Amino acid sequence: MKWKRLTIGDHCTVTSSKRFHISDRSSHGVPFYCSKEIIQMFNGEQVDETDYISEDAYEQIKKRYGIPKEGDLLITTRGTLGIPYLYKRNDRFYFADGNLTWLKDFDDELSAEYLYYWLQSYTGKKKIEAIAKGTAQKAVPISAIQDLIIEAPNVHHQLEIIDKILPYDRLIKSNRLQIKLLEEAAQRLYKEWFIDHHFPGYENVKIVDSIPEGWNIRKLADVADIIMGQSPTSDTFNLNRNGLPFHQGVGSYGNRYVKNKVYTTSYTRIANADSILFSVRAPVGRLNVTKNKIVIGRGLAAFNQKQGYQNYLFYMLKEHYFKDDLIGNGSIFSSITKNELMNQKFIIPDTKTMLAYDNIAKIIDKKIDNLDCQIDLISEARNRLLPKLMSGEIEI
Repeated sequence: MKWKRLTIGDHCTVTSSKRFHISDRSSHGVPFYCSKEIIQMFNGEQVDETDYISEDAYEQIKKRYGIPKEGDLLITTRGTLGIPYLYKRNDRFYFADGNLTWLKDFDDELSAEYLYYWLQSYTGKKKIEAIAKGTAQKAVPISAIQDLIIEAPNVHHQLEIIDKILPYDRLIKSNRLQIKLLEEAAQRLYKEWFIDHHFPGYENVKIVDSIPEGWNIRKLADVADIIMGQSPTSDTFNLNRNGLPFHQGVGSYGNRYVKNKVYTTSYTRIANADSILFSVRAPVGRLNVTKNKIVIGRGLAAFNQKQGYQNYLFYMLKEHYFKDDLIGNGSIFSSITKNELMNQKFIIPDTKTMLAYDNIAKIIDKKIDNLDCQIDLISEARNRLLPKLMSGEIEI
C-alpha cells in the first residue's frame, strides 16, 4: 500500500468558533462546550454540567457563520491536547474559541474519520504534543494544525482502516448503552419502592407521619461509614503503577467504575474495593465505585453501608443527588464537610425491604460489572490494533 504525505490544511478548512464572552453565556439555551465536555463525550461519559448560550445567539451564529455539521471534526487545543470528536447527526451545541479547533469541508483525499483515528494513534499524539506552544498551559494554534503533515494511504484504504476499527467502537458504545439502561432500571426500581412507596407488600403497611410504618429518618452517619480523602504530597505520584491508584475527584463521572491512571506510594486515606466514591467539591455529589483498593484525595469521600447493603446505598445517594438537595458551601467551589455529610438525613426502610432491593440491585450491578470488564478488554484490543493500522504494519 502506498502512503502519501498530506498537509491537513490542504485538504480541509481549519477554523474555530466565533467568540462568546462569559457575559454572553446564560443558564439555559444551547449547550456551550469547552475542552472538558468534548473529553467527556470522547470517553463516552454524560455531560452533566455546562454553560449555555441563548437560542437567539445560536441562530444568529448559524446564519452568519455556520455551525458544525455531521462529520465535522473538533479537536481539543488547550489544556488536554488533541482529543478528537466527530460531530454527530443529533448533536446540537456550540463551542469556545481557543479551546477547540474545528475542521470541516474535507476533500476526497482525506477522510475526517481517518483523521479522528490518526489523532488517537501514538504518532498522532506525539505530533500534536510537538506543535503545542506555551509553558504554563500549552495550546495548539490553528496555523500549526493547518501545517501539520500526516502520512496516509489513499482515501479508499483510509476507509478500509476505519472499517477495521469501527466494530470495536460499536461494541464499546453498545456496552455503555446497556450499562446506562441497567442503571436506569435500578434507579426506577429504587424510586418505585422508596420514593413512591410501592414496595412489595406496601398494601398491608400503614403510613405513619408520611412514611411507612417501620421505616425511620436517620442520619447518613447511622447507616454508612465515611472516609474523607486527604491528598499525599505531589512527589509521591507516578504513572508507573508504583503503589496504589490515586484519585482526587470523581473525574470519570458517567462511568460506573473509576479508571486508574495516577498512582502514589504514600498511603493516606484508603478506599477499599466496592467503596462508593462521592465528590465533596466542585461540584458536590458525583458518584462512582472503585473495583480495588485506592488512595483518595481531598476531593473525595468513600462510603460503605454498615450492614453491607452497598448497592442500596449507591442508588439512595444517586437519587438524593439528582434531587439537587445536597448541602453546598464555599465562595468559589461548591463543597461539603464531613460533619455536614454525616448529619444529612434520609428515610431508611426496614431491613427486610432494604435487603430485598439490594439483592435485586446486586444482580443488575453484576451485569454492569461484566459489561464494564468487556469494555476494558475491547478497548485494549482496539488500542493494540490502531497503531499497527495507522503505521501500515498491518496490510489492508
